Amino acid sequence: APAAALGLLPLGKTQSPESLLDIAARKVAEKWPFQRVEERFERIPEPVQRRIVYWSFPRSEREICMYSSFNTGAEDPAAAGGAA
Repeated sequence: APAAALGLLPLGKTQSPESLLDIAARKVAEKWPFQRVEERFERIPEPVQRRIVYWSFPRSEREICMYSSFNTGAEDPAAAGGAA
């Protein structure tokens, strides 16, 4: 029980630490849009670009729904050119 209290995993159940590349890419993605990163830095190695893009996408189902359900105005007849 003491090992469980410390958050240690049972023997044979190891977990590898997050790579420095992933940590840095996640922090960059949390702070800046990828377009701004591309504009700011002249040369970004491709593996770094891939990890920043990976971490730029939302992780939770709630965030995915929020970002994918934007209103284009097409439901509004006046916006679509119809008569009011």
